[in-house]
Amino acid sequence: MQIDIGIPEKDRAKIADGLSHLLADTYTLYHKTHYYHWNVTGPMFNTLHLMFETQYNELWAAVDLVAERIRALGFPAPGGYKAYAKLTRIEEDEGVPVAEDMIRNLVKGHETVTRTAREIFPLADAAHDEPTADLLTQRMEASEKTAWMLRSMLA
Repeated sequence: MQIDIGIPEKDRAKIADGLSHLLADTYTLYHKTHYYHWNVTGPMFNTLHLMFETQYNELWAAVDLVAERIRALGFPAPGGYKAYAKLTRIEEDEGVPVAEDMIRNLVKGHETVTRTAREIFPLADAAHDEPTADLLTQRMEASEKTAWMLRSMLA
């Protein structure tokens, strides 16, 4: 069935491709945060364990929103580790980092999500795709705030 939402297919395809990268970054960061939640140790255990749980729950909800926007634009949302590994810029861990390195890695991850969202924004803006622009704004705001809070723990 044809999609006629006022955005040409070629523009929707570019936006969906960008959102696929955002989905992969967000899912990878979700997975990393959950992994850290399970494995954090040390004097900040309780604080970090609870903080990581809050963060991975927020990321899990975000994954669904990004995937559903891709679908609303008329394209399949990528899934699976192989697909995400090709699309993400977030590096996987080798072993279990110490707590402070977990924090540093999550800061980098949230900054990556923010940059990926920011790269898509001009495409959405040029296509007058306000729902995608709104989603991107929300993702940037959430990731920037989380990165700030994590950086504050290292000061």
